Amino acid sequence: FKTLFFSFTLLQFSVAGNILSDTTSPKATNGTPFPWDKIRLPEHIVPVHYDLMIHANLTTLTFEGTTEIEIAASRPTSAIILHSHLLQVSKATLRRRVGERLTAEPLRVLEYPPHEQIALVASEPLVVGLPYTVVIDYTGHLSGHLNGFYKSTYRTKEGEVRVLASTHFEPTAARMAFPCFDEPAFKANFSVKIRREPRHVAISNMPLVKSVTVAEGLLEDHFDVTVKMSTYLVAFIISDFESISKMTKNGVKVSIYAVPDKIHQADYALDAAVTLLEFYEDYFSIPYPLPKQDLAAIPDFESGAMENWGLTTYRESALLFDAEKSSASDKLDITLIVSHELAHQWFGNLVTMEWWNDLWLNEGFAKFMEFVSVSVTHPELKVEDYFFGKCFDVMEVDALNSSHPVSTAVEDPAQIREMFDEVSYEKGACILNMLRDYLGADAFKSGIVQYLLKHSYKNTKNEDLWNSMANLGEWSYSLDVKTMMNTWTLQKGFPLVTVTVRGRNVHMKQELYRKGPDDASETGDLWHVPLTFITSKSDSVQRFLLKTKTDVLILPEEVEWIKFNVGMNGYYIVHYEDDGWDSLTALLKGAHTTISSNDRASLINNAFQLVSNGKLSVEKALDLTLYLKHETEIMPVFQGLNELIPMYKLMEKRDMNEIVTQNKLVTHVAFPQAFLIRLLRDLIDNQTWTDEGSVTERMLRSQLLLLACVRKYPPCVQRAEAYFREWKESDGNLSLPSDVTLAVFAVGVQNPEGWDFLYRKYQSSLSNTEKNNIEVALCVSQDEEKLQWLLDESFKGDVIKLQEFPHILRTVGRNPVGYPLAWKFLRENWDKLIQKFELGSSSLTSMVIGTTNQFSTRARLEEVKEFFSSLKENGSQLRCVQQTIETIEENIRWMDKNFDKIRVWLQSQKLELL
Repeated sequence: FKTLFFSFTLLQFSVAGNILSDTTSPKATNGTPFPWDKIRLPEHIVPVHYDLMIHANLTTLTFEGTTEIEIAASRPTSAIILHSHLLQVSKATLRRRVGERLTAEPLRVLEYPPHEQIALVASEPLVVGLPYTVVIDYTGHLSGHLNGFYKSTYRTKEGEVRVLASTHFEPTAARMAFPCFDEPAFKANFSVKIRREPRHVAISNMPLVKSVTVAEGLLEDHFDVTVKMSTYLVAFIISDFESISKMTKNGVKVSIYAVPDKIHQADYALDAAVTLLEFYEDYFSIPYPLPKQDLAAIPDFESGAMENWGLTTYRESALLFDAEKSSASDKLDITLIVSHELAHQWFGNLVTMEWWNDLWLNEGFAKFMEFVSVSVTHPELKVEDYFFGKCFDVMEVDALNSSHPVSTAVEDPAQIREMFDEVSYEKGACILNMLRDYLGADAFKSGIVQYLLKHSYKNTKNEDLWNSMANLGEWSYSLDVKTMMNTWTLQKGFPLVTVTVRGRNVHMKQELYRKGPDDASETGDLWHVPLTFITSKSDSVQRFLLKTKTDVLILPEEVEWIKFNVGMNGYYIVHYEDDGWDSLTALLKGAHTTISSNDRASLINNAFQLVSNGKLSVEKALDLTLYLKHETEIMPVFQGLNELIPMYKLMEKRDMNEIVTQNKLVTHVAFPQAFLIRLLRDLIDNQTWTDEGSVTERMLRSQLLLLACVRKYPPCVQRAEAYFREWKESDGNLSLPSDVTLAVFAVGVQNPEGWDFLYRKYQSSLSNTEKNNIEVALCVSQDEEKLQWLLDESFKGDVIKLQEFPHILRTVGRNPVGYPLAWKFLRENWDKLIQKFELGSSSLTSMVIGTTNQFSTRARLEEVKEFFSSLKENGSQLRCVQQTIETIEENIRWMDKNFDKIRVWLQSQKLELL
């Protein structure tokens, strides 16, 4: 998602570091020299144990705390450097036991806000080997943003607004709740005490040990000591939530916490969590080390979920399943998210990356384990049908020059936040899946179990994982896993493998894939590519490890066609030279089920990637999609839409009136929108307006009917209008089939009364699914005034919560009427946006990309460049800015080259698609 300014920024830091040490040290807030000049903390003092006492006032929205940290020094020093951000330290003391006597010495407190650090300065150096305890008293305000120790609210059925306080510390926000050594390698044990009123409940990482009365109307909850862990995993919540619980077969208590009016929606997630926790204990052969696992649905939550050890936190929509209104895709999403956070209890919590440059060891693994676990525990969800779409998605980002290696050097908090992107998550998962496919599932599993056992309660680097994978699997005699996988984690991008068949000889060449025309300068990037292939003569998977620039393999006999990257298990794309693509297109048109649906989806994807770099003509790629008239499987259909819809969107934003006429369906065959509907018309017409069928069939139905209604296909619009009338006449009490609700709302919202009715329903609904459907529908209105009002209202964060704003801005940004409004809103409110959503955050990234990535004119490109360059340190350096500029440049080049060709090709389809 982000920019390519890492090396430049790091150079600045090192230069700055030298200047500081050679001339002047940084100045603390009181003007005296601050005794440390680096962003990273010194390593000669480490925390051993924290005692935390937190007392939050949910009326004044303030909190006070006392943090006692037992520390150990490995060399003499007078200054204890740790993190603190937006906290007011009132007193700091150094305690030390000398024989039977306990001494306490006041410490001088220096603050250096640019690095979010404080220095506690003693009168004389600490003695190596002696136990010391630092005691810090402080106060703070509950954060108004969605990180640190922050305020959340919800409205009861009766309309009363209630306040709660919750935490979200990853990656660098524990320091906003208590002074600490806020880096992942400084693991310690934590004892947490929370003071609260009797009407509230407090929960934390560990079970409650006891509650004591400390004053009238004030209780103090004492929680058990945690296992050794990183600060970003500490969590506590003070609320009036209710809970439901079950025990796993090994005696772990699993509970779901939610607001009282929604606790009845927690049953599905509770059952899924119990099943998945049991699966992971069996799969990893390592018992879950805590006595309980709580899952809490937080009304205000920026990301999807967070893996705090023993107390995972979620958006309400990521945890609560409304049996009456939630859709098939909601069930899939909830299962995957719960599975992801529970996988983290081992990958990330038990074994943690040493520094954020290897975040992928946490996130790539958890993303990959979603696929492994859910395919076994919930086979009916057919998760294997969606996993590979993630690889296609991240390749779009990874094909840009502004991408970054999976393992990338980062220093400051904004750079760290930028690591939470598709490359760390999806690419990480895709390359792990590729390795598993190559080593074999059993060998791969034994390698990761070995890794977890060896490094439990410790921190790791990239190479520690590969060392655990050495000498595994049937390929181990010839496969150096570390050398192979370094080619995938230490360099950005991915290979394009070009295949030329000459009789029985298959010539292969690898090169870095880049969008845009061939660059004459060779990059020299090489991968160890675990190739797989099938042929017209054999459907058994053959393997070949391509380690050099070129190689040749010899088939036992000549073949009509050859298909590489079987099942899309590899993270690479393939170009079939000479008549290779013609043979595969003929195969799809004649007998598409000869190869798997994932193979069909990957051919669609690869063909359009090759149009971008000029290896394949746009006409050939479009010819290949014509077979979709006969397709019924979800992955190829979705991939076809993923290629064709953006193409249409680019044409739309070029304002080519002879092609695009907004707001009404044009039956002229050259109109791309009509082409889409004609291509998939049989499949659309065959959809029932029900909730019948498998999860896959239901998800396909939901997307196809939404597509048809938004593209104004008359049979769809008429059916949706009738449903909406009935639903509105029942005052929203009629139970619509959940799979078609979004299509119905998207049509109903197009008249002012429908829009107003939906917004009223949004305010009173207790169903997250219904609210999400209404939100999307409001964003597809064709009324500019309504869209502008929606942007303004959701940015206030009152009726529509602020957490929804990034999604609303992106969805309005995809609306042909709304995209200029979204782009204008981003520019005019940038300073407020970066206060509410921090620089480098995935929310901010998604808004930048979502409002600009479909621009395709030079005027828009200049506008984007000019705006972001004017921001200076407030955003011009972000990777997403570089990415969006690169994407617009590619859009312009692509359209200049292909626009007329597409128009001529569409005209030629007149007879074929009628």
